[in-house]
Amino acid sequence: MKGALGFRRTALAGAVLATALGGGAFLVACGAGGQDGGGASAAGAARLSVADSYIPMPPAGGTAAGYLTVRNEGGEGDELVKVSSPGASSVTMHRSTASTMEQVEKLDVPAHGALQLARGGTHLMIMGWQKAPVLGDELELDLTFTRTGTISVKVPVKELTYRPGQQ
Repeated sequence: MKGALGFRRTALAGAVLATALGGGAFLVACGAGGQDGGGASAAGAARLSVADSYIPMPPAGGTAAGYLTVRNEGGEGDELVKVSSPGASSVTMHRSTASTMEQVEKLDVPAHGALQLARGGTHLMIMGWQKAPVLGDELELDLTFTRTGTISVKVPVKELTYRPGQQ
């Protein structure tokens, strides 16, 4: 009786070990499929997040600029193609140079990189506020990307002199 019980335990332990090793080999084989660059892999898709968003307080509730950073942790780039807001009649994308500001139709979000909308460069122009903004308000922005779709973010209204990382 004692020998049969020992045999069953050993057989059970062997079966568990074989299942674990077989499952591990399956996971390794599945995980290795996207490493050669052929086909899409989890690392290949764009994986976007938004950080450091703010709107400096506009004068008398007028046109405001919007700034934020779109980070892409994925291996595939994307494009920001539209920005809208239920709290404003118009949100457009612009690029500033030393002497001009021009509206742009899309902005690239590179793979394993970031799109930074910042003072003196690429930014949003927000016009036609539904209600005059006050410090601390948050404006919803709907960012639409070619591949990822739409991401909604709440962007705080800050002091005109606000600079991220310096407060």
